[in-house]
Amino acid sequence: MTFVYHNSVKPLLFTVFGASLLFAQKDAPLFALPYSPSLDTTSMDRSVAPCTDFFRYSCGGWIKKNPIPGDQSRWDVYSKLEDDNLHFLWGILEQASKPTSNRSPVEAEIGDFFHACMDEVAVEKLGAAPLRQGLDEIAALKSVGDLPAFLARRHATLSNGSMLFGFSSNQDFSDSTRVIAFANAGGLGLPDRDYYVKTDAKSQEIRRKYLEHVARMLVLLGETPASAKAHAATVMAIETALAKASLTRVEKRDPYKLFHKLTTAQLQALTPSFRWEPYLAAAQTPDTSVINVTEPAFFKELQLQLKSRTLADWKTYLRWHLVDNAAPYLSATFVQADFDFFRKYLRGVKEMQPRWKRCVQLVDADLGEALGQVFVQKTFGPDTKQRAVAMTKEIEATMESEIKELPWMGVETKKRALEKLHGMLNKIGYPEKWRDYSSVKISGEDFFGNVRHASAFEFRRQLAKIGKPVDHTEWQMTPPTINAYYDAQMNDINFPAGVLQPPLFDPKLDDAPNYGNTGATIGHELTHGFDDEGRQFDAKGDLKDWWTKGDATEFEKRAKCVSDQYSQYTVVDDIKINGKLTLGEDVADLGGTFLAYVAWKNAAKGQDLKSVEGFTPDQRFFIGMAQWACGDERPESKRANAITNPHSPLEYRINGVVSNMPEFGKAFSCRIGDAMVRETPCKVW
Repeated sequence: MTFVYHNSVKPLLFTVFGASLLFAQKDAPLFALPYSPSLDTTSMDRSVAPCTDFFRYSCGGWIKKNPIPGDQSRWDVYSKLEDDNLHFLWGILEQASKPTSNRSPVEAEIGDFFHACMDEVAVEKLGAAPLRQGLDEIAALKSVGDLPAFLARRHATLSNGSMLFGFSSNQDFSDSTRVIAFANAGGLGLPDRDYYVKTDAKSQEIRRKYLEHVARMLVLLGETPASAKAHAATVMAIETALAKASLTRVEKRDPYKLFHKLTTAQLQALTPSFRWEPYLAAAQTPDTSVINVTEPAFFKELQLQLKSRTLADWKTYLRWHLVDNAAPYLSATFVQADFDFFRKYLRGVKEMQPRWKRCVQLVDADLGEALGQVFVQKTFGPDTKQRAVAMTKEIEATMESEIKELPWMGVETKKRALEKLHGMLNKIGYPEKWRDYSSVKISGEDFFGNVRHASAFEFRRQLAKIGKPVDHTEWQMTPPTINAYYDAQMNDINFPAGVLQPPLFDPKLDDAPNYGNTGATIGHELTHGFDDEGRQFDAKGDLKDWWTKGDATEFEKRAKCVSDQYSQYTVVDDIKINGKLTLGEDVADLGGTFLAYVAWKNAAKGQDLKSVEGFTPDQRFFIGMAQWACGDERPESKRANAITNPHSPLEYRINGVVSNMPEFGKAFSCRIGDAMVRETPCKVW
């Protein structure tokens, strides 16, 4: 899942899991979604023993039937469903883009945005012209003192978080009812700070390729190759300094490391060479009496760079980030160069996605709740919502029982845990109220302008929250999204309509595979409230230690079992999983599957369950659970995800879980010594 939230992604948002106009006749819009069952025996490979490799046993057939498409870095059940969704959304947008008199205002918004995006002739005709205003502004900078106002304007149009730092709003960690300003580390062109500091041969190669890419893009702006090469080195030097001062992804898993409330005066003292008053004024920030500076060490380094670098260096850096952010929305030469490095080289993707697909994704990212209204009307009935709500409540009841019976947790901590569980809000399908995009200027003839206007709308919308009550009805994902998440400060679990459809949620099949698949996903998000990060927030969503010292020690001991287990698994070549990075997702996978299994057993009490297609009900639960993850990934993408992705590779999200569950071993008659049976299982929740 790739979730664009203009650098104001909730730090504690936990998910389940990142051309030409011509297309083949089979690549056409859909006007009805295809059906795939949540348990498909043809997706299995029964030549593999389930006790040896349950992932291959459950998914080997699917992987053989579904090679990774050329425009994808990975291909799995989620990816395929997302692709089906994109074809369906394409059909919606094709219809909405026709300027008929009976279009609703929402259809006109999404249709005109899509039409302008698909007008490749107009985009090609403009070339790099959409960058002219930004380039002129950079050229006109007279001193480093001019940077604040310039950055505020640019952060509102495509570059928040890329140019030097990010600025937005979020809930106060110590008072979740309050929204305050956040200043975040940023300023990098590569996907993560580790790309700049690791010394292995592959990392050094990536940095060389990045230098070549930066130079290539600067040449497209009109620089000579020699000048572009020198300027690329300047960009690399600045970004490397900022990267070294940035927290690692593992360090960011500790919310206390991201919580440093300062007054504006204190922030100004941290970066005396950067005047915050003109930045905040140009950004139209309503209240900056307090700002959470997530990484003070980063801003100290930013000050050193501002003081030591020439204005010419900063102009070079800004030109690069201007074109880097805008490249996907420009003419083909820019789009191709951007793809060649970030997708083809870093992720191993063989070919660019067709333009229609990129345009659909962009409409969903920028006008997602407008597109989502039409999607929900066509796909999401009340029966589906009712079944999902009922399953969620059953799994929450199971979690309550499990907490009460935990042998390692004391009475006082159990009381607080139950308060948190009972305070959790379930949001299913779509928002109670739809976001209003009527203030966004959308034209059927101005693609780049539409993107800028939508970006500015979101930037202003986020800043406008500062000082206002928290809106607990707001969603951080759009309704068509094939994903789900838990928000630690909202203390809610969120399941968009997109993820509640076959083959993930299948009303045509019995409960066993549905609980194994969607039930385990519900349990996964629920468990995030009690993983290594989520457990640090209380029932109100405040960062507060509600654990006794002894209970915290017991939790950490059990969490370490999980981290140590996953750290032994190989991602690709000699790279192992970073078990500390993936800990929260691994704990959620394990806890969620266990909760779903117990909830299903409770729901099935008194029922005379029969075998189906030769599989017992318990076997169908586990096969259904495994088949959400059927898929494969390119080696380059695995390498990148080992650095950036808090989720373990697909095979370990299945094998790592079932090897800890005696219930699985019993279902498939596995024994101690089999690969899928851990002699000392890990169990947290």
